[in-house]
This record gives sequence, C-alpha cells and structure tokens, in this order.
Amino acid sequence: MLVDFDYFFAQCEELRNPALRDKPVVIGVYSGRTEESGAVSTANYKARQYGVKSGIPLFLAKKKLEGVDAVFLPVDYEYYEKISDRIMQILRGYADAFEQVGIDEAYLDVSQKTQGSFENAENLAKTLKRLVKVQTGVTFSVGIGPNKLLAKIASDTHKPDGLTIVRPGEVGFLNPMPVDRLIGVGRKISQKMNELNIKTIGDLSRYDVQRLVAIFGKTLGVYFHNASEGVDDQPVKETGGVESISRIATLKQNTRDATLISEKADMLIGDIYRELMQKDLNYKQVGIIAIMSNLTIRSRSQTLEQPTNKIETLKEVVRLLFDKLLGEENLEVRRIGVKVSQLGKTDRDQRQLTSYFQNQ
Repeated sequence: MLVDFDYFFAQCEELRNPALRDKPVVIGVYSGRTEESGAVSTANYKARQYGVKSGIPLFLAKKKLEGVDAVFLPVDYEYYEKISDRIMQILRGYADAFEQVGIDEAYLDVSQKTQGSFENAENLAKTLKRLVKVQTGVTFSVGIGPNKLLAKIASDTHKPDGLTIVRPGEVGFLNPMPVDRLIGVGRKISQKMNELNIKTIGDLSRYDVQRLVAIFGKTLGVYFHNASEGVDDQPVKETGGVESISRIATLKQNTRDATLISEKADMLIGDIYRELMQKDLNYKQVGIIAIMSNLTIRSRSQTLEQPTNKIETLKEVVRLLFDKLLGEENLEVRRIGVKVSQLGKTDRDQRQLTSYFQNQ
C-alpha cells in the first residue's frame, strides 16, 4: 500500500479551524520581502478549482483567487509534523514492514497480514481510513498493488479520499498515462522522451530497451523499461518500531548567533535524550531543521557509522550541522528543530555492563 495524506498542510489547517472547510485555503512559504512574495506549498481542493497548485508564486495564486473569500496561511511545520506522527504510528501497527517517505506519505507491506489477498488488503485499507479519520480527522488516498511502483501510481489515481487497487495482470492501466507519471521522469527527461515520440507509458513500454540504454545509460534505461511494464522489485524498507523522535522550538529572537542556537538546541537534545533512555533506544541518524526569518525551511542530516545513545555525540553532530547550515545561509534563524531517526533497541545487557564499569 501507498498511503498519501490528502492536501495535508491545508487539511491540518481545516482541522485547526473548521470554518476554513468551505473556503479556498492556500498554505504558502513566504519570503518575507513583501506580503505576496513566496510560493504555494499546498492548497485545498476548493483553491485548486481556481488553478492554484503547489509551486506557483503566491502573487499569482492571489490573482487567481481575486474576489474570492480565500484564506492564505504560512506553513506551520511543527503542527503538521505532530499530526503526521500520530497517523504514522497508527499505520505502522498494521504493517508487516513500514517505510515513511515524507511527512504525508508512507509505504506499507501488508502481504503477510492479508495472506496475499487483494480483497483482504482492500478491507484493511478501509479499516485504516476509518480509524485514522476517527482518531485524527485526516483523510488519505490509498493505492494497493503488487509492488511499490504500482501502489504509488494507484494512490494518485483517485483523490481525495480515494482507494485504488491494481492487481497483477492489470498493469495495462498504465499505458494511456503520461510518461511523467513514472518516478524519475522529470521535466528534462520528459522533454527528451517527447523528442523520441514517447508520450505515454504505453509508448515507453513499446520502445526498444537497447535504445533506451544507449540514450539514458544502463541503470536508467533498464529502470524505465521495467517501470513501463509495472515491474518493480524494491522492498518496503522497514525502519523500526519508532520512526523518529524530534523536538522543535522558537528562538527568543531571529539570530545567526551559533551560541544562542546551540543553547536552545541543547535544551531540545535533553528532551530527546530522556525519551531515548525511557524507551531504551539507540539512534543512527541525526537531523536538524531551521525555519528561517522568511519562513523558508532548511534541513540537514548526518548518518552515523554505528548506532549510539550517547548525548555527547548527539550534541556534537547537531552543532556541526548548524555550523554547516549557517555557513551556507545568509538569513537569520527563527525556529530550530532536532530529530533522531533510524532508531533501534539498545543492548540492555551491554548498557548495564557499561554502567557497572562507570560506577567503579
């Protein structure tokens, strides 16, 4: 299954303020230069009816909604992440393997739980949709298929609140779709394929694989050929029982002062460390997030060679990541966040042995 939360940021704002549900809602990333400078992050379906979509400039979105009782709001990443975490925990409990691929998207391998039955998978998807709606108020669209690629494309077929199933032998549904529906076919590759008269996935499936390899290289050429025929052997990458632990906070003032940022980060790290200890967890990846003075979001992360639960390592990596970010950005920082991920259980016996020697 691929679960994709519907117009997630805007839907979160509708949950916070139900009066927004009957209005076009646009969530923007503001640059701070003027009231209209910035870009659309997402929009609800009422706003999309006027041609507003992700990535367009905010001034253009306002022009499209001129004379309409529309609402424009800035991104509130912390609020959205809290809701996302609650939903991900619900979904994880129903999967044989679980892979979160974004704040609003996750793959679930449910092969064993459904005994390989697509009918059972459909019933499970309906149960999950109902459960998440009752517990969080959020709706999502689901694609079910024999592999990740088909599940992903299926999830985009009917929105919002959709449920689409592609069974083995039904990959012909891909043929009329534009070739850019395939992951990896961006604007430049799509233009190149158009020059080759490859406009649909069906066109791509009929194109000689050796010519694809000659044009795009072996890895991409073979991938495009296989994807056009609905073939994908990528597994759902299980990441453990708890996906991540994160904390975020607003600085007292916008700043580029590394000392002030480090002091606030250390407070967040203390909270994260206490939760790691309570749950007997190691971490292997450390990430930071910075919401800049113009409300744009920056993030950096580092994966360690070995899992650890040391607070000193966490502080050191976080400090290095913020130093790197400040060296690459000229803007002041407004809010910061710290996240640990790739979590796993600590070796309790080893931890107690280490503690024993430290106490001698």
